[in-house]
Amino acid sequence: MLAMMGMLIGGFVGMFSETSLNIALPQLMAQLGVTTATIQWLVTGYMLVVGIILLLSSIITKWFTTRQVILFALIDFIVGAVISASAPGFGVLLFGRMIQGIATGLILPLMFTVAMQIFPPYKLGAAMGMVGLVIMFAPAVGPTLAGIVLGVASWRWIFWLFVPFLVIAFIFAVLSLKNIAEVTRPKVDFLSILLSTVGFGSLVLGVSLASDRGWGSAAVIGSLVVGLAVLAWYTHRQLTMDKPILNLRAFGIPGFRIGASLVMINFGIILSAMYLLPMYIQKGLLVPVALTGIIMFPGGIMNAVISAVAGRMYDRVGAQMPARIGFIISMVGALMLAFTSTHSAIWYVIMAHIILMIGAPLAMSPSQTYGLNSLTGPIAADGSAIMNTLQQIVGAIATAVATSLLGIGQAAYMANGANHAAGAFVNGAHYGFFFTFALAIVGFVLALRIPKANR
Repeated sequence: MLAMMGMLIGGFVGMFSETSLNIALPQLMAQLGVTTATIQWLVTGYMLVVGIILLLSSIITKWFTTRQVILFALIDFIVGAVISASAPGFGVLLFGRMIQGIATGLILPLMFTVAMQIFPPYKLGAAMGMVGLVIMFAPAVGPTLAGIVLGVASWRWIFWLFVPFLVIAFIFAVLSLKNIAEVTRPKVDFLSILLSTVGFGSLVLGVSLASDRGWGSAAVIGSLVVGLAVLAWYTHRQLTMDKPILNLRAFGIPGFRIGASLVMINFGIILSAMYLLPMYIQKGLLVPVALTGIIMFPGGIMNAVISAVAGRMYDRVGAQMPARIGFIISMVGALMLAFTSTHSAIWYVIMAHIILMIGAPLAMSPSQTYGLNSLTGPIAADGSAIMNTLQQIVGAIATAVATSLLGIGQAAYMANGANHAAGAFVNGAHYGFFFTFALAIVGFVLALRIPKANR
């Protein structure tokens, strides 16, 4: 337990960082003088870096000891938090956020790996439950705690508060963490690393630029074309290598292909909605930031509770029923949010959020387990890395698409002659929530392909 403590605290701060900043975005836009299209890079840039590092986590742990990786990650996180907290402008703040993304990408996969190595079999269930609780609890309380901080202090204190927890985590890691894996230092395929970074980066860049320049601009089209072409090259290289960085042959197995796709769609639902909702509450309903965090708390807790329950449902009924019901419930929640207004009751927004946070996690865990259980043999070890990497990339893309639709909706509102800032923002949020609804429909249709579980 002492050996795990440093990673658990670091993982909590990482997941807290991924979700808590959404609530501060309206305040950051005002204080830094940037647009919605620019501020979204604090979310998409962070997730892009996390995804790329997750992609490389396996090779990193073969070149460096567990202690070296975790201690570096915690120091890196502290440095990133200090840079972000003291940033004079948006560029430095984004740089600090991306440094933090490196740490999160290193810590998250190692939490599971170390737990499986150091706990005896009869305690492994409790250990994995503890790791899962950290990952679920941080997003549940993140927006609420961030809202309280923003209600009494500057946004900079969100980052300053990370530092003491990370220092404690570092002390635990220095005193208690041992090396658990052999350092083999295999050959590194630098071309694959370059291709994955350029490919995913160009894809996220293209979608993000669409918020400012429109989907028809040369920069957007060029970035998307480059991203898709480089990713096609990367995919071909992984499929033809003897020892690929990411074994994409797993997608040749139907069960994994369906399960991984559902996980990515689900992550897109959660990230797009959780990006839009805090801004809608503050800029559409004109609710103070501290109250915004409290409004989002019931949905966050529901997300954690259902995530814990849904994993056990797979053992009893399989993935078919939870996935289908989960996406149907997600459709209802997204549709409720899409029909909000500047005068919607607070209880209605809370209820819509709770419904969405019942549906999405209900489908997530069974779909993930179904996909991973479809893999056998050596390729099984690659399944989790593929899912973790791609869901971060898809989350970044979904956030960027939601931002673009938000801008399109605002422009459409203004084009009709209306000049009401809150009304324009709500109209833009509707466009984004309809995108969330569309993702839930796609998820449900894909879930129809999950076979009935054998008893």
